[in-house]
Amino acid sequence: MPDTENPLLNRLMAFPPFDMLSETEGAALAGAINQVSVDAGSLIFEEGSQLAGLYVVEAGSVEVKTRDGDVVSHRGPGDVMGQRGLLRDGRATLAARAIENTTLLILGRKQFRSLVEKAPEIRRWFGRSLPETSNDGDGPYAVGLTALQVANLMVRTPVTCPDDTSVTEVARTMRDRKISSVLATRDGDLAGIVTVHDLTNKVLAEGLDGNRPVRDVMTEEPLTIGPDATGLDALVEMARLNINQMPVADPEGRLIGLIGRTDLIRQQASTASHMVADIVSANSADAMKPVMARLPELLTHLVAAAAKPTAIGRRITDLTDAVTRRLLALAEAKLGPPPAPYLWAACGSQGRREQSGVSDQDNCLILDDAATPDHDAYFAALARFVSDGLNAVGFVYCPGEMMATNPRWRQPRRVWRQYFSNWVAEPDTEAQMLASVMFDLRPIAGEMELFSNLQRETLEMARKNSIFISHMVGNSLKHTPPIGLLRGFALIRSGEHKDTVDLKIAGVVPIIDLGRLYALSGGIETVNTRERILAAGRKGVISESGARDLIDAYDLIAELRLRHQADLIAEGKRPDNFLRPAQLSELERSHLRDAFLVVKTMQSAVGQGRIGLV
Repeated sequence: MPDTENPLLNRLMAFPPFDMLSETEGAALAGAINQVSVDAGSLIFEEGSQLAGLYVVEAGSVEVKTRDGDVVSHRGPGDVMGQRGLLRDGRATLAARAIENTTLLILGRKQFRSLVEKAPEIRRWFGRSLPETSNDGDGPYAVGLTALQVANLMVRTPVTCPDDTSVTEVARTMRDRKISSVLATRDGDLAGIVTVHDLTNKVLAEGLDGNRPVRDVMTEEPLTIGPDATGLDALVEMARLNINQMPVADPEGRLIGLIGRTDLIRQQASTASHMVADIVSANSADAMKPVMARLPELLTHLVAAAAKPTAIGRRITDLTDAVTRRLLALAEAKLGPPPAPYLWAACGSQGRREQSGVSDQDNCLILDDAATPDHDAYFAALARFVSDGLNAVGFVYCPGEMMATNPRWRQPRRVWRQYFSNWVAEPDTEAQMLASVMFDLRPIAGEMELFSNLQRETLEMARKNSIFISHMVGNSLKHTPPIGLLRGFALIRSGEHKDTVDLKIAGVVPIIDLGRLYALSGGIETVNTRERILAAGRKGVISESGARDLIDAYDLIAELRLRHQADLIAEGKRPDNFLRPAQLSELERSHLRDAFLVVKTMQSAVGQGRIGLV
């Protein structure tokens, strides 16, 4: 229940993870919250300065920079800053500057540290159990070796051979498979392990015959580690034994995998902060490829560490933003200074900060009205450079050409204003589709003033047009949850994805569409779906209970989608959105059906006009 005596506490507890606190836990913070307003362009804190506390952006926008001035990320409503420094020595690890008039809530540093120590949900969110879990920085994004189990890091299909296999044959297997060890078995059970070092020291150095069976040179009955041990446990044990690989066995002693030091080192290199640092220093798209090749592994580790779907989406989007900004800097270095100010903006899942393991690129250029047709050659080349670079690192071209390489989406601000005005005034099928995409615009880099007020003006214009609103309502009902008869699922009936449900089109998209409609109704400027729904509940666009139910449904569907993608990655397959409900437990299927039912109910309310549209 909101505490009418403490409005600042209520506003803080509207944002995750503070919305998970009990009334008692929240009450302990009441006197430790301050609100400050910061003008556009003002420094909030600089790298190395003493932090006043944990900063929560309530309204506005902030850019976070390195000491060298490279923009690492942007922070908007609901985002937190300063947690890394507070959990270390109390000093800022990066600098933060407001890029528009911004309102901040500041939770005192002592109360924040106490909260992390005493509240399990806050401790999980900010990932502070041991220093390793802070390596990745932003709480739920931390996936250090204490947060992951051996089962999440091991090779699940290690190469094996009978222990009477010849040494020469084993050596050829290592060469052909590009591996450094083979597990030897006897009657199906683990008998030993042979490594490249064994072949060098026990065979070549001793001049032994290559026809000798591998059991003569292997390490017999090697020590194993269990799948539930942490990555840190494995690293410590290998260091103690002075070995580089350990077989993984289940509680019954069955061989289920192999873990090596290289797996653990690679995991540490796959934390998002390491990846951003590598991106910022890359001098070409080719140099970014191996960095972004670690993205699937990052996704699986974030899922395994039980990070929230919102946190995972934001972290993946942070990487896309970092790649985009670096490519823009490289493009300007190649092409020279831009002939007119510009703003690069993202739409779609990047704009909403909801990217997953399957994302294409959706972007546009908003040019200053001083730009002339003669300037387009420069901006066309800039767009091509960035779009090609994004495609090269894994964010494929938009199949609908919703990219800045398309001249239609590379226009002066006055043209963009006209676009929005026309779409609202004449909302045909294409117009409502384009408006839906563009309502999710988020500035990434360039002259931020070019975006200022553009979204606000468009929202206000759209709210006053009942015909446009009717079209948007219809659009929000276009994708329906796959609910079948008798509490079953309406599965895809044929083709490659037979007997599955599409957790994107039939799962998260209907909720995204509802969130966009609520934002239109309430004049809500945030573009993140979860934040839109929460704001809609606070503003009375929908009931608070309806907002909570829809958030729960969204979180569950998004979590299952990400877990499904992580499972496919772990199996060496390409991630997709098609889940077989038969793979879920009965409890999970029941929860998924309930989540779809919530979405269907909220769609029904929209269809019957039971939301606060004006």
